[in-house]
Amino acid sequence: METKENKIVLSDVLKTPFAVSTEEGDEVFKLIDSFFQKQENVILDFDKIHLIVSTFFNASIGQLYGIYPTEFIQKHLSLINIAADDLAILKKVTDRAKEYFIDKEGVENFLKTHFPNAE
Repeated sequence: METKENKIVLSDVLKTPFAVSTEEGDEVFKLIDSFFQKQENVILDFDKIHLIVSTFFNASIGQLYGIYPTEFIQKHLSLINIAADDLAILKKVTDRAKEYFIDKEGVENFLKTHFPNAE
């Protein structure tokens, strides 16, 4: 049986060439998650997106690592039309997300201990 592929064109979803906010990232996360719950593939198309910041990546892709194993994400999520420098930012975000979700409690305790005034 062939797995269904769903293309998410970010510029259509966001209605802007900028992927910058956590709220926008959450919206994209919910779309991806809705397809992942059905074991379907997602193609995330960055065409016409001119600015992407890490907060958007954290919300849209980073939080997937709290729900799905890395292997599942690698198998079911493809990225197209993304610039190399944006891909480098995404790699840092996903590496941090993986570390965080492996030991969420330990990371949070470390942050509270070493950065008590941080929110």
